[in-house]
Amino acid sequence: MKHLSLLILALLAVFVAGAVVWQPDTVLGPGFEARYVTHPDDYSGPVRSTVVRHRSPCADTTAILYIHGYNDYFFQDEEAERIADSCYHFYAVDLRKYGRSLLPGQRPFELRDISEYYADIDSAIAAMRADGVRRVILMGHSTGGLVASSYMSAQPDTIIRALVLNSPFLEWNMNGFMRNIATPFVGFLGRIFPHIAISQGSEESPYGQSLLSSRHGEWTFNTDWKTLVPAKVQSSWIGAITRAQRAVRRGRISVPVLLMHSDSSAFGNEWTPEFQRADGVLNVDHMRALGPRLGADVELRTIPDGMHDLFLSAPEPRDSAYSALFTWLRTLRR
Repeated sequence: MKHLSLLILALLAVFVAGAVVWQPDTVLGPGFEARYVTHPDDYSGPVRSTVVRHRSPCADTTAILYIHGYNDYFFQDEEAERIADSCYHFYAVDLRKYGRSLLPGQRPFELRDISEYYADIDSAIAAMRADGVRRVILMGHSTGGLVASSYMSAQPDTIIRALVLNSPFLEWNMNGFMRNIATPFVGFLGRIFPHIAISQGSEESPYGQSLLSSRHGEWTFNTDWKTLVPAKVQSSWIGAITRAQRAVRRGRISVPVLLMHSDSSAFGNEWTPEFQRADGVLNVDHMRALGPRLGADVELRTIPDGMHDLFLSAPEPRDSAYSALFTWLRTLRR
């Protein structure tokens, strides 16, 4: 019932915003359009999400909807273009309090329960339906993979036919004590004291350095929205993530799932070249162990030398990730 109520609110939000036309996306430029969706106020005030689209000239009524990760927003124009060139319409959502959706005075990434994002996904799907989309492949990266898995576990809109997970955040990349005792305790405190700030370090992350073109990578992005120095996380966010991770392990996802991950993880606080050929954020062993517990039809695919965001890896593993994606999607159409 809770999810149904959120869906109704999302549909109403899109209906009310119906007079708002798609506008050129000022972030990515030509070929990309965006629109804001205003949602009911939450515990901190006004809330909005953003839907971005890149339409394919050869697609039918099938589209991919992408959900970004933590400390992130949608900026991967190459990903959208490769998907559109493969005859799928592409849509992405900047979740509330992230990227394009961030409002003045808001605490970035603030969250008390992962279900808060369901309305953002519902409103994106409503906009897709209005565009004539009839079949959706939901795709999530990292924390977005956890959000997508949680959403798919909550009896989502039947227009969604499959789920693609790009290095999903299914477990904390910590030792056993931190995963099983310390982190759940902080999450519990977050229900009472939601704004306790937890530092993630004061130096630039090796993963961020591996991506950004002005450091060691090949990509450009807004470092105010995707920061190199990890922002502090709030205790309420930690609790929301921990509860969601436990919930998705109940295996309630009924659609086919493709879970892709690197073949290894890189550890440490100092950048080394290893971070450009491994997952520098999460532990891939957790994905291997927990992925099959998401549902009855889960296919795991290892991408050698892939980075945390497989579609931002070096050219060869990046191509391998796209090949795995499109090969799997073709099997769905048979």
